[in-house]
Amino acid sequence: MNPDFKRTLVTAALPYANGPVHIGHLAGCYLPSDIYVRYLRSIGHDVKFICGSDEHGVPITIKAKNEGVSPQAVVDKYHKIMGDAFKEFGISFDIYSRTSSKIHHQTASDIFRVLYDKKVFTEQVTEQYYDETAQQFLADRYIIGTCPNCKNPNAYGDQCEKCGSTLNPLDLIDPKSTLSGNKPVLRKTKNWFLPLDKLQPKIKEYIDKHSDWRPTVYGQCKSWLNSGDGLQPRAMTRDLDWGIPVPVEGAEGKVLYVWFDAPIGYISATKELLPDTWENYWKKKDTRLIHFIGKDNIVFHCIIFPAVLMEHGEFILPDNVPANEFLNLEGDKISTSRNWAVWLHEYLLDFKGKQDVLRYTLCANAPETKDNDFTWKDFQTKNNSELVAIFGNFVNRTLVLTHKYYNGVVPDPTRYTKEDLLLLEELAAAPDKIAKAIEQFKFREALSEWMNLARIGNKYLAETEPWKLIKTNEERVKTIMNIALQITCNLAILAEPFLPFTSAKLFAMLNLPVLKWPSAKQTSNLASAHVINKDELLFSKVEDADILPQLERLANSKLHNSIPAMAAEIKPETSFDDFSKMDIRTATILEAEAVPKTDKLLKLLLDTGLDKRIVVSGIAAYYKPEEIIGQKVCLLANLAPRKIKGIESQGMILMAENAKGELSFVSPTKNETDNGSVVK
Repeated sequence: MNPDFKRTLVTAALPYANGPVHIGHLAGCYLPSDIYVRYLRSIGHDVKFICGSDEHGVPITIKAKNEGVSPQAVVDKYHKIMGDAFKEFGISFDIYSRTSSKIHHQTASDIFRVLYDKKVFTEQVTEQYYDETAQQFLADRYIIGTCPNCKNPNAYGDQCEKCGSTLNPLDLIDPKSTLSGNKPVLRKTKNWFLPLDKLQPKIKEYIDKHSDWRPTVYGQCKSWLNSGDGLQPRAMTRDLDWGIPVPVEGAEGKVLYVWFDAPIGYISATKELLPDTWENYWKKKDTRLIHFIGKDNIVFHCIIFPAVLMEHGEFILPDNVPANEFLNLEGDKISTSRNWAVWLHEYLLDFKGKQDVLRYTLCANAPETKDNDFTWKDFQTKNNSELVAIFGNFVNRTLVLTHKYYNGVVPDPTRYTKEDLLLLEELAAAPDKIAKAIEQFKFREALSEWMNLARIGNKYLAETEPWKLIKTNEERVKTIMNIALQITCNLAILAEPFLPFTSAKLFAMLNLPVLKWPSAKQTSNLASAHVINKDELLFSKVEDADILPQLERLANSKLHNSIPAMAAEIKPETSFDDFSKMDIRTATILEAEAVPKTDKLLKLLLDTGLDKRIVVSGIAAYYKPEEIIGQKVCLLANLAPRKIKGIESQGMILMAENAKGELSFVSPTKNETDNGSVVK
């Protein structure tokens, strides 16, 4: 840990209280943040873990309208469902608060008022759609119409979910209000804007100091700063009746923009947790602030919220924002509207006692540098072939043999061989390897190092065969079993951030209190003559019958939402010689920005492993620039350069087109594929 920081404040994105939590949320920010916090606690670092329900915004009111209940009833329901599920899954928040609380309303109002009194905001009168029947201004999601790009008749005022285009309500053809079904009219309204254009130099200076952030995060921020005319003013108030009232005169009927008030929820929750000392975690320079989020929230946590904190003047700024990519499910994007998801509260009912199996699988497949995929078959394999066959098998053999040969008493080692000493060196080095990976937010690597220690233990027992050696060399077996027990103890210590329930169970079997991380550097944590408890199975197999209902549930969701489609006909055959002329290589998108005065083109900077080159690609209707930073792609590298809109494009990205005309990347399935690898 950086010695300049005496304490760390970790936040996890506030989930919207309009539905339960699914595995995409867990993999995105809640599991990695929990692993990080548990590690910091284990090494004795001063850390606080903050989260809570985001209970304002249009999705809440839409849910309430659809269910015929009040917005408060919606947030009360889902706040409890999410909070209970997080707790049962082992997400160890110090507080799980909510933005409907009195302390949050007051905190957000106070911060807005400070910026208002400092004349940070600009007042702007703009035209917005108004429903004369419902007698209210319409938020973007309360307006539907025909998409100007793909002609989808059910596009929202902010986005077309069919073609992915970002829209403005005024772009829609034949707009209608979802409240009354009538055509809305334009009316003038006043709102308060955060002048991000004027603040851009400050924000740029801040971002430039954090070039060590994950490429996706840093690259997306740079794309926002460098695209088009740069940052633009953004309204911090909305014409709605659900939210925190704007605390200034002349703002009747307006509430704070949800992305102004939601991040302030981290502050208000800390105040609720630590009413007397909360300022130590928000205002002292020796505190490190870390936001764990998904990549769709990068702009809010890296640009808008820091801008608010800067202009307030009393708060520290985020030191790191380790945003994850998205987790897909069975090869398809997770979708709550299509019920294409694995809901946490349902998993906990269907797989009782297997919290750590899901934690292990999600961490092993964490979408840290690219979108990744969760499949039930892989879940089964991770459990049976790794947790049961490697880790569980080693622990079981070690404890069973200790009871068989020594009645559960830890034997005293006699003489170490050269091989023993080399193994003990690996055992002593493992904690630092895992710690280094965790501190660099490389949780997949850290988990792999932990499982590698279990592999080493299994290999050691397989090679020394104490069950055979006991007949001829009892003294040697004492040393072997002592070493195996020390490995077991260290596995229990090092497992706690990843598999807290399993760690606690293993410590109980070893008849030990939960040991902290520094003790893992010792290779002798179990004293000779210590008595261990009876062995219990740490994991049971996941059978085909266990995952079949999950696959059937998803199949039913897909059937319910299926759209008939026809595949394109195969083109006439070509020769191998023609194909071999194409030089297709893997590359990574470093930067992305819209090409001015076009709707379809993005200008991309690619790292090919051999060089960095510009490619212009017609994918703007399907991908936002900030979403694809860090994306691995396949590039036709030897395509003759050509100028597109005055930009020389040096190659072409390979894309797949489905029956609906939607494009998706053709990319390597393994993240370890180096840039410049030849596609054959």
